[in-house]
Amino acid sequence: MTHLRALFIVLISTLWFTLPATAQNVAFGAVKADPSLPVEVTSDNLAVNQADGSAEFTGSVLIVQGVMRLAGDRVLVIYKTDADGKRAIERLEATGNVILVSGPDAAEAQRAEYTIDSGTIVMSGNVLLNQSAGTLASQRMVVNLTTGTASMSGRVKTILNPSSGTSENN
Repeated sequence: MTHLRALFIVLISTLWFTLPATAQNVAFGAVKADPSLPVEVTSDNLAVNQADGSAEFTGSVLIVQGVMRLAGDRVLVIYKTDADGKRAIERLEATGNVILVSGPDAAEAQRAEYTIDSGTIVMSGNVLLNQSAGTLASQRMVVNLTTGTASMSGRVKTILNPSSGTSENN
């Protein structure tokens, strides 16, 4: 019994010292993305709402911006008008089989909202992040494309391997 308690204390202390590193931001993408680059959209269908000027792309939608790839069943493009009266993309809302790829890293979720000006993508609903070091799962992930980092929240799940300092999904 004493040996089990000692083993338990060693495991908990090892995890205790490992957890702060994993609770911080994780790297996302091999290179930082540039949200000022043009946005290329490919889809099966396009419907433009004349009332609000939004554009709805459906059917195998692929968004490409530099090294970043965002795919989904449906992407709604919402525009804004700046002080000079010029229209610009405010945000992209992707739903259904959403996949985000930047460099070697890939994430999937039920929904993603990409705010162009801030270079931030918020993914929600059964988020799964695959990286070379392992896999993490959560309910929400916020990706900052300009810094190449991400943070996860909402029942974050991974397996920590204290001997190698890497994570694996279970």
